Amino acid sequence: MFATVPNPIPARMKGLNRAEICDVNFQEFVRGWNGQAQPRPAPDEAILDGSALDARGFRELFESQLISRHLDLMARVLRVQNKVFYTIGSSGHEGNAMVARAARHTDPAFLHYRSGGFMAERFRKLPGMDPIMDSALSFAASAEDPASGGRHKVWGSKPLWVLPQTSTIASHLPKALGTAVAIEAARRIGHQLPIPDDSIAICSFGDASANHATAQTAFNAASWTAYQKLPAPVLYVCEDNGIGISVKTPGGWIAESFRSRPDLDYFFADGLDLAAGYGDVLRAVEHCRRTRRPTFLHLRTQRIMGHAGTDFEIEWRSIDELCAVEAGDPLLRSAAIALESGLMSKDEILALYEDTRKKCFAAAEDADRRPRIETLEHVMAPLAPYTPDKVAAEAARAPSLEARVKAFGSEDKLPESLPPRHLAIQINNALHDLFAKYPETLLFGEDVAQKGGVYTVTKGLHKAFGNRRVFNTLLDETMILGMAQGFANVGMLPIPEIQYLAYLHNAIDQIRGEAASLQFFSNGQYANPMVVRIAGLGYQRGFGGHFHNDNSVTALRDIPGIVVGCPSRGDDAAMMLRTLAALAKVDGRVTVFLEPIALYMTKDLFDAGDGGWLTEYPAPDRAMTLGEERVYSPDATDCVIFSYGNGMPMSLRAARAIEAKHGWKVRVVDLRWLVPLNHAAIAKHAGECDRILVVDEGRFSAGIGEGVITAITEAGFGGKPIRRVVGADTYTPLAGAAFLVIPKDEDIVAAAALL
Repeated sequence: MFATVPNPIPARMKGLNRAEICDVNFQEFVRGWNGQAQPRPAPDEAILDGSALDARGFRELFESQLISRHLDLMARVLRVQNKVFYTIGSSGHEGNAMVARAARHTDPAFLHYRSGGFMAERFRKLPGMDPIMDSALSFAASAEDPASGGRHKVWGSKPLWVLPQTSTIASHLPKALGTAVAIEAARRIGHQLPIPDDSIAICSFGDASANHATAQTAFNAASWTAYQKLPAPVLYVCEDNGIGISVKTPGGWIAESFRSRPDLDYFFADGLDLAAGYGDVLRAVEHCRRTRRPTFLHLRTQRIMGHAGTDFEIEWRSIDELCAVEAGDPLLRSAAIALESGLMSKDEILALYEDTRKKCFAAAEDADRRPRIETLEHVMAPLAPYTPDKVAAEAARAPSLEARVKAFGSEDKLPESLPPRHLAIQINNALHDLFAKYPETLLFGEDVAQKGGVYTVTKGLHKAFGNRRVFNTLLDETMILGMAQGFANVGMLPIPEIQYLAYLHNAIDQIRGEAASLQFFSNGQYANPMVVRIAGLGYQRGFGGHFHNDNSVTALRDIPGIVVGCPSRGDDAAMMLRTLAALAKVDGRVTVFLEPIALYMTKDLFDAGDGGWLTEYPAPDRAMTLGEERVYSPDATDCVIFSYGNGMPMSLRAARAIEAKHGWKVRVVDLRWLVPLNHAAIAKHAGECDRILVVDEGRFSAGIGEGVITAITEAGFGGKPIRRVVGADTYTPLAGAAFLVIPKDEDIVAAAALL
């Protein structure tokens, strides 16, 4: 039975904001309590009959709740003084402290933004940590914030295994499941985990977010995994407060939707009542840890004080409704339990309440005096770390001969001793080498295992390295990338495959909003090292349409901090893969390897049977510097053609035709690295040549070509004759019509005539 406050509220309080009302409500409730207290319990006695919570545990949880509440109250007051910059609070959700108490600090946690209670309680798990000061630094956007270095108000802690989340509108659920799967996968491949083998992954979110497509794909994947008897120890904590900003969740919807979902084990706990709820929370945590099954904890909460400080609920909710919500304040129930059990007196509760307030405000004032980020360099420091010498050394470090022989079958089958081969085979060889070099490497995606991929690029990897390291996933790009983050979180090197570039767009927020942002928002403390392989671009013959001939790389160019490499020939592909893997291993980078499908099997360049596009396999100690271009006819100065991917063989053929027609000596530059573009190299070649052609198989708007021309113009060479040969702003049609919308050899030759 919840303790209640007067309803309607006194007239003198109607002009106050809801934070002030909740503050006053608590104090007046405690002062006005007139019940009979029981004898004070011993620390190890149950706080109420039948409760799993002893007196000491209750008191600590209550203290964590009060810390969370006063951080919220402090933020509302100091925001208007420009000392605090975040007011989405945890008020009404303080019961999530029970989850932190029941779990371990080594259970990776991906938290909802209303997790102040959880964080305050988890701070108890390690000595010497201060939940109030650390949180105050984050609220103040201080450069000394131990979670993000002042880049965002996040719940995060490296020693407490709380990986920072910046918005958590369901986008963190796939990687939480991926982390749970990775915990189990590591044991199977003999990888040493940085956490105990029986750890679980914890992920909290709101009832509104549970409806999001990204959340639903994570729940489906969790059930799909458990249905096959595969371990997936993830604890999904749905903090159900019945509302998302201003949109109410239908009553009973979460229970109805989740309690009977197959292979997702459902538990309910009352997050508004520590004594009643803790036993259920503890059972859910222990069930997840013991069974290694995905577990759904439906935690009843309340949202008081609005969505954020700018949410004036009085404008769209009635006074009666607001009063009813505030009467369900979990702190009122906790105070009642403390009083009824004799654990604390009224004076003790009020003294603790005010002491906590003073500590939160003192910490906030202290945090306001600390340094903040003041330079662009400081902002960007953790975004894209790059240590060239270490990366070069790692990329050139060859796997042992023994490991290579085992991977390829025998010494006489080592690929560098074989004749020149096409792109697909050399990528395949390079992947075998990476698996031999890094025992923690995993490759997964749709059709990649026994089938070897739809283009046989991963052929033989499953046979050579087994189902534990090479495996098929469900048909869901969001979960493929979520899984990759999970494996990266525990120190493995994932190589996920997205079968076609067009399907990346279904799931790109897993890179943009999650994987690529982690180093930035954790101030470099966490990273998602991975090599994402994507088959893409156009020019396939006899097979295609839009989804199999997609030339849109624009979305990738817009993601801060990632690296995108695009080879056009087999030897480059092998060396680039080594560099991408080294970037991931050394600097924790999220890297993308864009593989031109139409060049996978290409053998000839100028004439049928000439074998001009076959290459030898580079020795395993050869790699490529990030940004390094390949230059054909480097001494030519009459004209330079910049291109990449499918544009390379076209440009080389066009260069021959241009030389024959105009007598020009033509230099051709394969950019190879699309993100970031090497502006210095582009400027160098543009400066050395009289005319400039940019061949971009992407679309007219927002393609790679725009970046190349920008580099040329900003370097001062925009006055030279320059032309761009580029695809049309359209989707790709089927059959022969596909070739009407992308550049052709003759288009390049025609453009040269206009220079």
